[in-house]
Amino acid sequence: MLVYLNKIFCTMRKISISILFIIVLSSLNSLKAAEKLIYKIDIKKDIGSTTWLYTQKGFDEARKKNADAILIHINTYGGEVVYADSIRTKILNAKTPVYVFIDNNAASAGALISIACDKIFMRPGASFGAATVVNQTGEQMPDKYQSYMRATMRATAEAHGHDTIIQRNDTIIKWKRDPLIAEAMVDERTVIPNLIDSGKTLTFTTLEAQKYGYCDGVAASVNELITKNLQIESYELVTFRPTMLDNIKGFLMNSVLQGILIMLIIGGIYFELQTPGIGFPLVVAITAALLYFAPLYIEGLAANWEILLFIIGLILLVIEIFVIPGFGIAGISGIVLVIAGLTLSLLENVNFNFEPVESGEIGKALLTVTAGISFGFALVLYLSAKIGTKGLLRNIALNTYLEKEAGYVAVPMENKALVGKQGKTRTDLRPSGKVTIDGVVYDAVSESGFIPKDTAVEVIRYEMGQLYVLVLTQNS
Repeated sequence: MLVYLNKIFCTMRKISISILFIIVLSSLNSLKAAEKLIYKIDIKKDIGSTTWLYTQKGFDEARKKNADAILIHINTYGGEVVYADSIRTKILNAKTPVYVFIDNNAASAGALISIACDKIFMRPGASFGAATVVNQTGEQMPDKYQSYMRATMRATAEAHGHDTIIQRNDTIIKWKRDPLIAEAMVDERTVIPNLIDSGKTLTFTTLEAQKYGYCDGVAASVNELITKNLQIESYELVTFRPTMLDNIKGFLMNSVLQGILIMLIIGGIYFELQTPGIGFPLVVAITAALLYFAPLYIEGLAANWEILLFIIGLILLVIEIFVIPGFGIAGISGIVLVIAGLTLSLLENVNFNFEPVESGEIGKALLTVTAGISFGFALVLYLSAKIGTKGLLRNIALNTYLEKEAGYVAVPMENKALVGKQGKTRTDLRPSGKVTIDGVVYDAVSESGFIPKDTAVEVIRYEMGQLYVLVLTQNS
């Protein structure tokens, strides 16, 4: 009997221990479930293609991890408006709450990004604003650029909504973030009584931003921000860590660099077509094309068919130059396909579905490509005039005077005896090529435009070591 009771006691003890273990485990899981996940993205450099890449990848990772909030830790003096606008749009369309912590500076493009966030937190002594559009030298851009930026800043502030307050017979609209204040950060002509006078561009300090509704809290650190301002005691902070490949891709996807690469592609192809054989210009063009398409292909922007469009366009241009006389359908089609291939590779379209493409991206991509091609042709014309005259280009072309006293002689005159003789074109003359006269092959130039292969011709003159021919008529 005692043995039986002992077995029952042992069994009950095991069950109790198991239940206790389950309770403890459940409590731990509950605590873990209550822990909030905050995903942090650092923007601590000029706003550009690299920070835009950080933002895209960071938001994707935050979504995959089911983050409760995204925190942008920003310290920047500004950057390119096109990328700031893309980041702004990404923030406004995010389903997860997005907060920003201004760590000292959020000027210009940084101010636009900050205003887009759901809540703005600032370090004591920080500042943000001064969003006037300037060029690379710091000079203020024309008013059409400022007008667009003013509207963008206002729209971003308006996106956070307003409260409608009815007092007796008056209806008062109280914006959560006053759009006029956002505009004053761009336009020095905007006057806000007791805040900013005409002739000054608005920049907020931490206390001023808090007073006028552009700062939701002050914190000395990210930890203080989360625990004190967001009142989250239990949290996990995950920070986006860009790889070396991310930095390389971000650099290569810079719009200015993409324009330069397009210039090198166009210039390399042109100079390669002007020289015999395969040389350095073709290597430059191929390298530039690889650097242009590689990061876009890796990011999934450039699809196989878009790169194929570019290649087919180049083939059509080569056919137009070397095979088909004149300039017609092949040449025009080649130009269209080259521009289409370069432009579509910059867009986030899925085949012919352009719904994922954000507003303005098509215009930006087309502007980048056309600007690159235009500057490419300008570079070709400039280098064509400079080759052999100065600098590094002086060794590319012969620039020596061939004086008679130094032993140099004029062109041989033996071929002058060929004037009046007849022969056949050995190749197409477009207008230069080769002809066969009395079984000997000579270089010749057509005086009547394009002459196809195997056409009877007659030598009409010989100048500067060059034979000139015309198509032989029946009367001749």
